[in-house]
Amino acid sequence: MNRVALLILLVGFWVMLTWPSGAPGPAYLQDLGVGVVAALLVTWIMGEETVFDSRWLNPMRYVWGFAYLFVLAAYIVKANIEVAYRVLHPAMPIRPGIVKVKTSLQSPSARTALCNSITLTPGTLTVDIHDDGVILVHWIYVRTLDEDEATRQILGRFEWFIERIFE
Repeated sequence: MNRVALLILLVGFWVMLTWPSGAPGPAYLQDLGVGVVAALLVTWIMGEETVFDSRWLNPMRYVWGFAYLFVLAAYIVKANIEVAYRVLHPAMPIRPGIVKVKTSLQSPSARTALCNSITLTPGTLTVDIHDDGVILVHWIYVRTLDEDEATRQILGRFEWFIERIFE
């Protein structure tokens, strides 16, 4: 069933992207054929990897996701300003290091989103993630080596939203 749902989703997306402004003609059938072949190929390769979960039918997940885009953008802008200050400052006040943080997120997709958010924010970079939820983060200015405090400073801004979106 997952493969059928994925195929329908991919073909529908292709139709939305390529629908002509006027009446569809013979040339559109070629476009549609290419889209169906591409969708079949992707479904054949990725079909076992995709999981259709009814949790994604909850509209609040999308509301939280939309809100999270603004929160992430705000932290990216703030971090860009902070990194620019550190680079342009004559004394270049950096204290780089790798810190351990611990996430309470359980699903692989939630952890992936969290690690991507950390990496997208200038000044932090996800180095490794362990099965027990420990994440190694390279931090341009290490403010604390305490795991709980580093977790609060690095993950606290993202984890709450990602939990509501993915778990």
